[in-house]
Amino acid sequence: GSVLVPPGDFIPLAEETGLIIPLSEWAIREAARQARLWQDSFGFADSIAVNLPNRLFERTDLVENIHQAVTLYGVPHHAIELEITETGLMKDLQNVIPSLHRLNEIGVEISIDDFGTGYSSLAYLTTLPISELKIDRSFVRDLGMTPQSSAVVTAIIALARSLGLRVIAEGVENMRQMEVLHRLGCVVMQGFLFSKAQPPELLEQWLEQTVLPRKAPWIVNADESDAADALRAAVDARTRFTPLG
Repeated sequence: GSVLVPPGDFIPLAEETGLIIPLSEWAIREAARQARLWQDSFGFADSIAVNLPNRLFERTDLVENIHQAVTLYGVPHHAIELEITETGLMKDLQNVIPSLHRLNEIGVEISIDDFGTGYSSLAYLTTLPISELKIDRSFVRDLGMTPQSSAVVTAIIALARSLGLRVIAEGVENMRQMEVLHRLGCVVMQGFLFSKAQPPELLEQWLEQTVLPRKAPWIVNADESDAADALRAAVDARTRFTPLG
């Protein structure tokens, strides 16, 4: 049978051999295809996030490849969201900047992954076309257990709000973490609390059987005002399938 191979096991080899380029291009096409399938199936109108390596952002044909993919499957450009790690961004910022601006011009949003781990100047947040910050799981892990973790997460959420950026917490694995995040003002999350990775074709079934009837432990006690946020978090946990990391 099929075996899931963690990205950490094959990404380094793909980068070393150059296969990371065709793999990344496949991920973009697959995201566009899946967005169309879900759009036709249950009216999906959000975005699918794809992790991309720096090397692809440097390619002059990146924007054209994305345009071709969304055109082929008849979905809007904002159906694809690209994630780049903060460390990767700062490592090669000058080469990445032109692509970020071109992507923004056609409606593709950019998310900064693993935010808070890059030890970099925050000045880039005010000059680059970034839409979203993802709180690194290392800060989420100890939420509710150490005041330091809560302080860092609070600061990231406040920073995102002040800049008009969305904020997402990654690596949410238990109710304690979810409740602290919600209390701090972060309502969109992803992690094993919601679901482990599964084939995308199971998403609709999962929504119908678990989320919409509000049977999951992380939504059953939510009041009506939180229902939309919980549903968004649930969908986000699934649609952020990241074939490359």
